[in-house]
Amino acid sequence: MKKAPKTLSYRVTATTYWPEVGQTDDAPMETADGSIIPARHSSKTRWLAVSRDMLDKWGGPFHFGEKVRVSGISDALDGVYIIHDTMNRRHRHCVDVLVNERECKNGLEGLWSDIRLSKIAPEPVWEAS
Repeated sequence: MKKAPKTLSYRVTATTYWPEVGQTDDAPMETADGSIIPARHSSKTRWLAVSRDMLDKWGGPFHFGEKVRVSGISDALDGVYIIHDTMNRRHRHCVDVLVNERECKNGLEGLWSDIRLSKIAPEPVWEAS
């Protein structure tokens, strides 16, 4: 029997956002999983919003709190992120990287296609035999 791969990868579109009412809902510092975005957040915070079709609640493969690897955006934005938020229901197969407004004005704002979003296999847990 063939084993399922430990890491699943998806091709998505990526954008950046910062928490303001125009880009989020009326409580921009609170994410969909109930987390509060730190006041001094930046791209180094490594929080991610995913489109609803990517979340398990709507039949997708990912869960809130799950660590994922994003690659193909840039050296500054590629890396491991934690899923804390979801995007507006009109979006499909995409992710939104949390940044701060200053970073966007300094070149981190954009739209990238063909980005790889990969599940990170959970760390094995030792169990006594």
